This record gives sequence, structure tokens and C-alpha cells, in this order.
Amino acid sequence: MEKQAKGSFEVKMTPKAWSETSEEHGLGRFLLDKQYHGDLEATGNGQMLSAGTGAPGSSGAYVAIEKITGALDGRKGAFIVYHVGVMNRGVPELKLAVVPDSGTGELQGLAGSITIAIAEGKHSYDFAYTLATIQ
Repeated sequence: MEKQAKGSFEVKMTPKAWSETSEEHGLGRFLLDKQYHGDLEATGNGQMLSAGTGAPGSSGAYVAIEKITGALDGRKGAFIVYHVGVMNRGVPELKLAVVPDSGTGELQGLAGSITIAIAEGKHSYDFAYTLATIQ
């Protein structure tokens, strides 16, 4: 049965050098540090790669991998989420999903997707998930 977990989170993005060259190419790399609150009480750590085109209306894309460690509805463990985001002339598309078989501890068998909302500078999540029993 699918369950819903909701709450808020804070994110700190630390820029890192893309490469050893100083050439301007529109690519970025960031370390991610997150604190999740609500039904998911956890920390998240990961890396994000981004590209911006400089086109009017903020076109660009990013990908990220994030490891989340803590408790989901009281079940302790960790899991990995992948992010794929595209901004097409101001229209965002975003997908966040659990990497299959990445759940550990009491989160083994976790699957699902996460929707992120940003309103007035505050981040929130809505996590639709299932937790299969591993035999």
C-alpha cells in the first residue's frame, strides 16, 4: 500500500570547482547538505551537477545523487535518491525517485518518488512511497 510522508527541509548548497581550468562553460558542481523534518527526520548529503544556457527565461538542467539517512515514519535506515531537473524557458520539470534496492536497515525494500515545493523561500516535500517486505 502506498503511503505519504510530508514535511519541510533546509538545504545548503556549496559551490565546488568544476575542473582544474578556469574556463567559463556554464557548468556547475555543488555539494548538498539537507535537514529533513516531519514524517522524514533525516539528513541528506549529495552532489549536484548543473548547466545553464543563459537563454531568456532561465533555461537549464541539473542532476544529483543524494543519500538520505534517518527515520521515515519511525523506521530507521538510509536510501539514495536521484534528481533530474529541467527548466525550459521558465517551465520546470523535476523528478526525484528512490534508487531501486538502495534502502538499508528498516528501510529495505523502499521505493517511491518525491515532489518538492518552494514557497516564499521555504522548501517542503511530499514523498509517495511503498515499503516492501524483504524475505
